[in-house]
Amino acid sequence: MEKPYVIGIAGSSGSGKTFFLNSFLNHFAKQSVTLISQDDYYIPANTKTQEENRLYNFDVPTSIDRKAFYHDINALFEGKSILKEEYTFNNPNIKPKMLKIEPAPILVVEGLFIFHYEEVNNLLDYRIFIDANEQIALKRRLKRDLEERGYDHDDVMYKWINHVMPSFNTYLAPYKEACNLVIHNNTDNPQIIDNYTRDIVNELKVKLEGL
Repeated sequence: MEKPYVIGIAGSSGSGKTFFLNSFLNHFAKQSVTLISQDDYYIPANTKTQEENRLYNFDVPTSIDRKAFYHDINALFEGKSILKEEYTFNNPNIKPKMLKIEPAPILVVEGLFIFHYEEVNNLLDYRIFIDANEQIALKRRLKRDLEERGYDHDDVMYKWINHVMPSFNTYLAPYKEACNLVIHNNTDNPQIIDNYTRDIVNELKVKLEGL
């Protein structure tokens, strides 16, 4: 199997990255693209050090099994399939699915630290940075964590101030200017995002035909 064309997609928490990513992938034929997500490589929380308020910090590079993440990306390069248990963010109400990641001509790698991990960044052919106004991002984060993950409001705010924003500023923001495409996603209109991703995908398809 030839080396896949590798697209790296990273964004701040609350940037709308997941919605953008799903829309982006829907514009490709299923057999043409595959996704590997850094989020499925979190080290179990019970192995982490808790802070005084009994919260774990998931927003640091050491929270990820970096070696396994890199190993599986390379396995996809070699045409191998990956079996991986879905990470459910410690939500006891969600039964994790077993994910089967198949190799494909286009590989999308996504996650907060994919540009910071030098060995992963060096594999990327095209880099997309999803950004959003901080207040909009925080509003989205609160909605997700309170409604979908059952977190406490004070815990969400503590993490935003002490974990999320310091991590973004240290491990993601410095790579923004080096990305091929920066998207400012301050809208929650699905049609606008869908139109935008369609245009990006069409441009990439033209680029790939020329390779």
